Amino acid sequence: LSICSRTVEPLEYYRRFLKENCRPDGRELGEFRTTTVNIGKCLCSITTADGSALVKLGNTTVICGVKAELAAPAVDSANKGYIVPNVELPSLCAERFRSGPPGEEAQAASQFIADVIENSQMIVKEDLCIANGKLAWVLYCDIICLDYDGNLLDASVFALLAALKNVQLPLVAINEETGLSEVNLKQKNPLIIRKHPVATSFAIFDDTLLIVDPTAEEEDLATGTVTIVTDEEGRLCSVHKPGGSPLTGAKLQDCITRAITRHKEVKKLIDKVIKSITPK
Repeated sequence: LSICSRTVEPLEYYRRFLKENCRPDGRELGEFRTTTVNIGKCLCSITTADGSALVKLGNTTVICGVKAELAAPAVDSANKGYIVPNVELPSLCAERFRSGPPGEEAQAASQFIADVIENSQMIVKEDLCIANGKLAWVLYCDIICLDYDGNLLDASVFALLAALKNVQLPLVAINEETGLSEVNLKQKNPLIIRKHPVATSFAIFDDTLLIVDPTAEEEDLATGTVTIVTDEEGRLCSVHKPGGSPLTGAKLQDCITRAITRHKEVKKLIDKVIKSITPK
């Protein structure tokens, strides 16, 4: 299989591999790329964040920083705080992206992350309330892609979860006499994470064949993609399918089963890293 055929006829080139149940990078169809996560203080570039994580999925590299600020709750949600996710795809991460306002793909990814947070109930907004109607936490979750090689959503959800697990919020009280908030930086508590959502993405080839953790090239050649989000109880939190080839019920069930297995792998990895950085 020559380099030339990959350049001239990339889809045919891929089909030859897929017929043998493998891919050009040597992976099997259901095999993920090497996944690594770094959490917290090891990320000296964003020490100003209240929680941070860097995730690598093959060549795809995503960093997430969480910044916690105090604000008044909304009038119609007096007992709730806020979570504001934002995904950035800067021009440095791939030639396909341009500098300037967020493009369509970045906006879609930000909305996907917002939906995952809401649907999974990973953080209950009531837990972010400090004083009903007076004071609440706002969590700004900035997810920045440093190197794009496909499967942005899986890496982004993983980085978000890892960063949130790293957040420590100071104790805050309202002085009854002055009405002002008093922050105790010496006493901090971890953020309450209710659920641990994990995303698993698939590319669909020729309307029927499913491959997991697609690269950017595989995404471009695919006839569709689907992302399944599950939690630690095997509960389905989200199915994200932006058009493309339809999936049969049996194929979708296959994806969900694989996603549940992937969840266990990711949760095991994140627990191992957190244990390694937790003071003895």
